[in-house]
Amino acid sequence: MTLQDDRAAFEAHKMKQSIALGKDIAVFNKSTEALHALDEYDYAYLWSWMGVPIIQMPADVLATQEVIWNTKPDIIIEAGVARGGSVIFMASILAMLGNNGKVIGVDIDIRPHNRNSIENHPLSKHITLIEGGSSDKETLAKVVAEIPTNARVMVVLDSDHTYAHVLSELRTYGPIVTKGCYLVVADTLLGRLPEGKAPQKRARICDVGDEPLAALTDYLAENDRFDIDEALNGKLVLSSSPGGYCRCVK
Repeated sequence: MTLQDDRAAFEAHKMKQSIALGKDIAVFNKSTEALHALDEYDYAYLWSWMGVPIIQMPADVLATQEVIWNTKPDIIIEAGVARGGSVIFMASILAMLGNNGKVIGVDIDIRPHNRNSIENHPLSKHITLIEGGSSDKETLAKVVAEIPTNARVMVVLDSDHTYAHVLSELRTYGPIVTKGCYLVVADTLLGRLPEGKAPQKRARICDVGDEPLAALTDYLAENDRFDIDEALNGKLVLSSSPGGYCRCVK
């Protein structure tokens, strides 16, 4: 018995359903209600990757994995190191690709215990940590010095989520992203939440308009290098970053 190879059809159906899901406002609203309820339990803080806390929603972890695997960057720059789980997660995917890739983690304050967790991890050889303000010229120079000639570069912005800071990071790191790779802006959900529904257990509460989605919207209006990935973002319900995954097209 010969079975039909249905892989292409499966992927086409997946894309169709992802785009359709992204247009279903009722389902999206239900997911935001669920996330608001889960915030009471610090839901995004309950996970780890290879033994290190990863402060991410599971949907965003899977989406980022898909992007890295499909686009195969040589360098991933992440602004916002926190406890280190995200840089280790992305380093693990680069290690699987076998291209000797590297994650450059940038943070204004890399605390000693978090640095210890990262630098003593088995994947530390795929990680470089740079401490400093992410948009500072000195920090940018250190980041650029770590990027090999002709490297494929992906950027993830997940530090201070205020409008001014994210827009500054976008203008700083957006030009570094290479064609075919992704610019990921975290916590764009903050721009799509009803008043009073923003996560409360944070050092700073970002109101609508003073958050990453507003910054990304204005940045995309400034240039034509990026397209929002409709299918990938469409399936990002129960996610902190819907609309935040942008593909560099030129």
